[in-house]
Amino acid sequence: MKKTALLFFLIFVYASSNFAQLNKKSLLNFEKQQFKKTQNMSKVLYPGDSSIDVTYYGLNLTLTYSPNFLKGSVVVNAKSTTNGLSNFFLDLQDALTVDSVTYGGSKISFTHSSAKLNIFLPSTLNAGESFSVKIYYEGVPGSSGFGSFEFGNHGGLPAIWSLSEPYGASDWWPCKDTPADKADSSDVWITCDSNLTAASNGTLQAVVDNGNGTHTFEWKNIYPIAQYLISVAIADYTVYTTYYHYAQSDSMPIINYIYPEDFDLVKPDLDKVANMISIFSARYGTYPFIKEKYGQAEFGWGGGMEHQTITSLGSFGEDIEAHELAHHWYGDKITCADWQDIWLNEGFASFSEAVYYEAIDGNPGYLSIINPFMNEAKLAYGPVYVSDITSVDSIFNYNRSYAKGAVVLYMLRGIMGDSLFFRLMKTYADDPKVAYASATTADFESDAEKVYGSSLKYFFDEWIYGESYPHYSVSWSYSSVGNNIYAVKLNISQSANSNPLFFTMPVQIEVITSTGDTTVTVFNDEQAQQIIFNVAGVPKVLNFDPKNLILKEISILDSVDITKPQSFDLFQNYPNPFNPYTTITYSIPVNTKGYIPVKLIIYDLLGKQLAVLVDKEESAGTYKVKFPPGSNYFPSGVYFYQLQAGSYISIKKMILLK
Repeated sequence: MKKTALLFFLIFVYASSNFAQLNKKSLLNFEKQQFKKTQNMSKVLYPGDSSIDVTYYGLNLTLTYSPNFLKGSVVVNAKSTTNGLSNFFLDLQDALTVDSVTYGGSKISFTHSSAKLNIFLPSTLNAGESFSVKIYYEGVPGSSGFGSFEFGNHGGLPAIWSLSEPYGASDWWPCKDTPADKADSSDVWITCDSNLTAASNGTLQAVVDNGNGTHTFEWKNIYPIAQYLISVAIADYTVYTTYYHYAQSDSMPIINYIYPEDFDLVKPDLDKVANMISIFSARYGTYPFIKEKYGQAEFGWGGGMEHQTITSLGSFGEDIEAHELAHHWYGDKITCADWQDIWLNEGFASFSEAVYYEAIDGNPGYLSIINPFMNEAKLAYGPVYVSDITSVDSIFNYNRSYAKGAVVLYMLRGIMGDSLFFRLMKTYADDPKVAYASATTADFESDAEKVYGSSLKYFFDEWIYGESYPHYSVSWSYSSVGNNIYAVKLNISQSANSNPLFFTMPVQIEVITSTGDTTVTVFNDEQAQQIIFNVAGVPKVLNFDPKNLILKEISILDSVDITKPQSFDLFQNYPNPFNPYTTITYSIPVNTKGYIPVKLIIYDLLGKQLAVLVDKEESAGTYKVKFPPGSNYFPSGVYFYQLQAGSYISIKKMILLK
């Protein structure tokens, strides 16, 4: 789910007439505003009756708009998980009235109170025995959480939709309300006025004209499905179909259900989805529901929800479409077993936004998504593993479940390397223990360690179950060991944290020397640690985590130079590209005058001078300057920085990405 992008977890609301083409920044700002408006939903106990294993749901719903009303029946097939089963319960909110429950065609006893439908079987069942019940019910569904069931409108015309995540399915139909127990298959039949179209999961088997001004859409899903991913979306849609060609002679339909007044505006985004499926299929494995479809249905909630094979969208754009599509691997095919592990859904889908932009725009596109996540992740409070699942806000906390969840995968990719990391993503997606089932963090950690070939317990313990991020202080010095080889003495210390006390991480160290660049990886596993390694050439600059692969704050103390610089040097800024700031380093050599005039100037692409960072006399040494200075604002783009030191002039390019 993205709140448009909540992000991340599915969503934000926007008037349908002007939602369409928001840029990434405005989407994020709007999402944050909407996220603050979500309601708390208390859950005293985790839902779901463990004495049954659901195997099938069959929903047959008749929906009217004037008055707003639902009348329906739900078939539930299940197996007993215990010997002597005589009764069980389904989750169903009290706002709905149960008319009767049948077993084998005969009515059986039930009670309905406190959001529990207790059903009494006519005979006891032993573990493994199958049974089927049918519940007849009616009423006006509730609308909790993000709006689990809504009778809305667009342009004055009816629009009905569902969004059940996390606890809203029981607001509109009787079910076992836990994501850990997926039904093996499902049917959703929707009867509505003949001028409306009804979209749902799977493939459309038939549209039946009932001869009374209504028709019935019969949808069939053949894949395992979690209760909260079953959905309805009803309106006078314009239906637009494209295709994903996954083989020379095979294709899958991409069916879009769009409000007529918005179709022309959003069509360019709809036409990008086939390429998105191709990109994710190459990295994560074949689209998981290839025998059915991928669909997108417009609804009145201003974000997105990854209903299985039929994503609901309140706004359109590459960010949110990529996010919800990626959920079909991580969220739908593999569903978090409980809401405490929601990062397995939301962190993965958020990270996949960066994967998509990397595929179309290279590393700058990748970092354009990751860098904002890094900034937001630093605002996360508490562990990524959600200890409090009593409210929607807690589960779908943007900074924690979306941004930091995505950054965890970004850091894991940095540790494993691209080849092993994407092998892991496919291995996890195809793991028979979790594929088309549910997973916990422990399942993903196990697959990661198998692919990596080494324990990653430290990583998951601190980044999923721990909190905050490392605050490093780094100092270094060097000395000659002969033959132009120098020993670099690196001191790393971390501020005390609560859990963990300090962070264990492999860290890349880049040393720029008089003869070239050297990068080594050190394993920082102490709160205060000294590491010594050799490099060729006189060390001039040391960059700690030069690719910014770790969520962190860092303070680097000046090096203790035994040898003063022997030449003028203007080094490449670090990091580059950067956001929000970077460091420019330059060296002034020993000279007979002692001090020489130095200027460090910033220019735009047209050669216009924008800022003078340094304008003074300086002695021999290596200097570092922060850009942009202070709170100065500079827009995204390409900039040049020029060092003038006496007669020495050097110019380099840098890129600011926001």
